[in-house]
Amino acid sequence: MQPVEVQERPQKRQSLQSLAQREVRLLVLDIDGTLAGPSNQVSEPVRRAIQRAKAAGVRVAIATGRMHRSAERFHYAIGADMPLCSYQGALIRDPKSQKTFKHWRLDWALTEELLQVLQDLPVGVHLYIDDQLYVRELSPLSRAYAERSQVPFQILSPAQYGQRPTKILVVSEDTEFLQELQGSLRQRYSPEQLYLTRSEPIFLEATHPAVNKGNAVRFLAEELLGLSAEQVMAIGDGDNDIEMLRYAGIGVAMGNASPALLPYADWVAPPVTEDGVAVAIETFILT
Repeated sequence: MQPVEVQERPQKRQSLQSLAQREVRLLVLDIDGTLAGPSNQVSEPVRRAIQRAKAAGVRVAIATGRMHRSAERFHYAIGADMPLCSYQGALIRDPKSQKTFKHWRLDWALTEELLQVLQDLPVGVHLYIDDQLYVRELSPLSRAYAERSQVPFQILSPAQYGQRPTKILVVSEDTEFLQELQGSLRQRYSPEQLYLTRSEPIFLEATHPAVNKGNAVRFLAEELLGLSAEQVMAIGDGDNDIEMLRYAGIGVAMGNASPALLPYADWVAPPVTEDGVAVAIETFILT
């Protein structure tokens, strides 16, 4: 399966009235900053809106940068009925049956080289191998990440060397430094070697070059459901949602979205603290 083309489709940015006339058959949702805000929970208004959308015949999926095991509780909380797309879409797996549809891993030689590049930098480094979290060293940021994700972690050891990770995450509170690091890594590695994105200002993520949420959503829509992009509605808030919103017939950015995402949105919903997902569902699916 080829990666999604990143050029914006010409039919984007249509009028609200035109968009609202489309028949949405698949709804795809990001988690952090979209489904869940500071509470790390899904609000009741959002849950109810999703259930009403399902009752209207809309299929529901999650596409997230989180680990599969960290995202599962949200999958069940909203009653999602499509495979879960985790790690930016690097792993597409059905939580109920545990059937894996797609799994892209990083090449170990490239992983080892990237670890060398990051070795002396003042950043936290996380590796995700077989849905297990490994950290280069324990830091307050890594501990906070594990607590919010509700997953255990292990210290990276030589025993993991040679095992191909699903994702590498670089963590730092110095967001300007991460921006500079992202730029330097993009000069060092081409898009055909590495997919680099930011899910949160303090996170820089690296995955297989075929990976992005747009590619994952296209797989769900076209290969599993036989739908077209115009029948898909996607909602997100981060830089890592750009490809997903570009692909979807209706791309919705949250009111708290990254400025980089806004040019690719057809519509901007209220922020997550104001149940923006529920408002978007009401606007485009239920009315």
